[in-house]
Amino acid sequence: MKTVQIFLNSIDKVKSFVNDISKFDYDFDLVSGRYVVDAKSIMGIFSLDLSKPIDLNIHTEEGADEVLEFLKPYIVP
Repeated sequence: MKTVQIFLNSIDKVKSFVNDISKFDYDFDLVSGRYVVDAKSIMGIFSLDLSKPIDLNIHTEEGADEVLEFLKPYIVP
């Protein structure tokens, strides 16, 4: 499993994030405090506090680099 911080500070960014991440067959979780939601769920994402960065857990080892490259616009530097 690989974890990175992402920032989804607008509705359009959330929609494009879900569309982008849904192209992968891996499991993804978003973690904000004690809440964990499926990263492919728009409703789940909107239940989180989007005013600050969120941890994205990528549940794969072999495909993590490909996913990270694809999700660069969302990753907190």
